[in-house]
Amino acid sequence: MKFRSTRRDFMNGVAVGTGAVLLGPDRLLANATGEGPVYYPPTLTGLRGNHPGSYEVSHAFAWNGVKPEKHQSVDEHYDLVIVGGGISGLAAARFYQQRAGGDATILILDNHDDFGGHAKRNEFHEQGRTLLGIGGSVNLESPHDYSDVVLGLLNDLGVDLNAMAENIGDYGMLNSKEGSLLALPAGQHHVAVQGRWMELMLGVGDYTTAVRALPLARCEQDKLIEFFGGEVNYLERLPLEEQQVYAESVSYFEFLSEKVGLEADTIELFLSMPRLIYGPGGLRVSVMEAFYLGCPGAQGIPWLRELAEQIVAGISSGDQSLLYFPDGNASVARLLVHKLFPGVAPLAEGFADIASARFDYAALDEADHPVRLRLNSTAVSFKENADNRVTVDYLQNGKPLRVTSDRCVLACYNAAIPYLCPELPDAQKEALNYGIKVPLVLSNVVLKDGRAWQKLGVDSVLCPQDPYDVMTTARQRQPVAMSHHVYATTFETYEQEIRDQLQGVLGKHGFNHETDIRAITVNRWPHGYAYEYMALDDPKWEEGKAPHEVGRSQFGRISIANSDSEAYAYLNAAIDAAWRAVQEQTS
Repeated sequence: MKFRSTRRDFMNGVAVGTGAVLLGPDRLLANATGEGPVYYPPTLTGLRGNHPGSYEVSHAFAWNGVKPEKHQSVDEHYDLVIVGGGISGLAAARFYQQRAGGDATILILDNHDDFGGHAKRNEFHEQGRTLLGIGGSVNLESPHDYSDVVLGLLNDLGVDLNAMAENIGDYGMLNSKEGSLLALPAGQHHVAVQGRWMELMLGVGDYTTAVRALPLARCEQDKLIEFFGGEVNYLERLPLEEQQVYAESVSYFEFLSEKVGLEADTIELFLSMPRLIYGPGGLRVSVMEAFYLGCPGAQGIPWLRELAEQIVAGISSGDQSLLYFPDGNASVARLLVHKLFPGVAPLAEGFADIASARFDYAALDEADHPVRLRLNSTAVSFKENADNRVTVDYLQNGKPLRVTSDRCVLACYNAAIPYLCPELPDAQKEALNYGIKVPLVLSNVVLKDGRAWQKLGVDSVLCPQDPYDVMTTARQRQPVAMSHHVYATTFETYEQEIRDQLQGVLGKHGFNHETDIRAITVNRWPHGYAYEYMALDDPKWEEGKAPHEVGRSQFGRISIANSDSEAYAYLNAAIDAAWRAVQEQTS
């Protein structure tokens, strides 16, 4: 197991320009002639991600067995139909095009009103300025570890990894030179203490002064100072062999409670990182998993001190393995779409200007183009027929339609596949349903100006006792926040949480949420990250027998490509899965 500082490093800014904007949920950009709106979903605010309209058909089918009895044929036959217009689905289309030739006919169906899957972008406009927000998938992580397949695709898209590394700078990071604020509620406001908290918690720097400034009981402060200092081995009463077993079989929460003796509210200080990685499952990370995430405690255990020192060294030197586009991994999706549909932005060069390129969504589904991407289209059935064709039923904006194809790639959620292909073996269906996707919410908030935030003196704020674990800014002070909730939460609830939290942190600096917030976009992903196996809850399977491996088995002319099928919630996993699926269908 290798150390990763974070799955989604939410500490980096993502704005282009500055300013503010207020866009209603039903407003789109005006077209080039100014004569009316055109279809351009990135500018929509309100509730996004798995937005209303994207899930109702699937839920009715999966929960209640409700779907149309008949589907109207649109008299279209394709070489390949792909379900899912996220990174994996788009990569599968590109791989198939490369294998089968530019004339190969491909249809991509996606239930959302925009492409990209979790690699969404939020776009705001005012007075000729553009602000970009990340809607889900944030960064390229450790590209030096990517497979040749992934690196080959990025090269095909013109991505310059060296240029991205040089452009990171030292802004917006949790452990930047200015550090971050650790903000805890205290009455109507928050007490915020500045520091390089990732290092302080590992015993580097003046952690005593920082801890004494936190609004915690004196006895809890004493425990934290002792804990950070690393002078106590909280496992010393156990034999060495039992210490190792303990670290792999006991939750970090239990370790902090039973061994370190911290109260539940204090333990919250250390759960933001596990929650960012595992969502609600963050409470179930083992002691060792928490240490690999950079959580404190390893520095006090002799046989783990080397690990703690390695983590501190990586944090202190600045991690250059996390690379960012201005709109997160939405740029990768846009590069793929631009490669498949050059007409969406004919003047765009590619990597150099993809973030600022204006896309023409009308070019995604043109009858004379061999590749078509059909949004607002929820697949409900795939069936291989005796004529070696696959019948594909779907609903587009509520209308039941049917196409056929020679082969299919399902690049959607694993849990949806048993409903799409009821003929799958029972063991494969069970395997597909094994992992529960991690829910997440990432919200972008545009402020009238950044004056109140600038007075904080940092770009990121840790709020472990608030609904949103992390708040950070773009280079030009556009706050971004991240949290975890369930899909039933209303936008009004999210909005109130955002307003309350920003007011609590910024109120003492003159912030007024009623006048200073200009736009809110909530990217809600009840079906978020792919499930990754956890030490406390998952057995160690033999190679080839893990649920994700059994679940992704080829089924005739149907293959499966998604990050679920890799049990790894990263962009490179989605691309590797796409390559495997296309290889299955073209070998």
